[in-house]
Amino acid sequence: MTDGKEDIKLNIQQGLPLLLLPGMMCDARLFQPQISALSGRCPLVTAPIGGHDTMQALAAEILNYAPPRFALAGLSMGGILAMEVLRQAPDRVDRIALLDTNPLAELPEVQDRRAPQIEAVKTGELSRVMRENMMPNYLANDTLDSPILDLCLTMALDLGPEVFVNQSLALRDRPDQCDTLRQFTGPALVICGRQDTLCPIERHEMMHHLLPNSRLQIVDGAGHLPTLEQPEITTAALIRWLEDT
Repeated sequence: MTDGKEDIKLNIQQGLPLLLLPGMMCDARLFQPQISALSGRCPLVTAPIGGHDTMQALAAEILNYAPPRFALAGLSMGGILAMEVLRQAPDRVDRIALLDTNPLAELPEVQDRRAPQIEAVKTGELSRVMRENMMPNYLANDTLDSPILDLCLTMALDLGPEVFVNQSLALRDRPDQCDTLRQFTGPALVICGRQDTLCPIERHEMMHHLLPNSRLQIVDGAGHLPTLEQPEITTAALIRWLEDT
């Protein structure tokens, strides 16, 4: 016989898959420290998100190839998409982790900034838009001389302009997901970098209160990308969440 803790660990190691959804203009490399740490603990699935220009269509595509039931974690746009996946298929999501994200529809002033960025990217200025409009908001340390930002730019350029346009439109037109969170009773984790200026702590406190069975973790020394800025703290929080019953 085994005690309860050993049974939980066995379930993590051999059972529930974890589906990871990256942020805007990122791919699985956003979760590389977590993938390395968790690969021996549970099945891992990552998903590119850029083939459609609405959250609804992106979520439907993910559900077409996702496991029948899974744990779901998303950062930034990946968290927004995770909430739409949850809205469409709550019976398939065993638990959810939302990192540095936002459950609300996009504000009009933010929507207004999308069109100029899209037009610039369509004319070959993806690198400039990433460097000037996106990346300065990513890290707790605001230096632009960072291996993390180098990786962010590489991921963006690898994904390319079409993905930028699709993702921008999907973010612009996304629905409010507060009701989706209120209705989910599974284990939930809300993570926020303490210095995140894009999705501040107050937004995560709101999600924590909306989710009936949630834990809130504020990560010191991190901005918008705690998976890369503070990987050990972030991974430990995810492991605790995966072990929750």
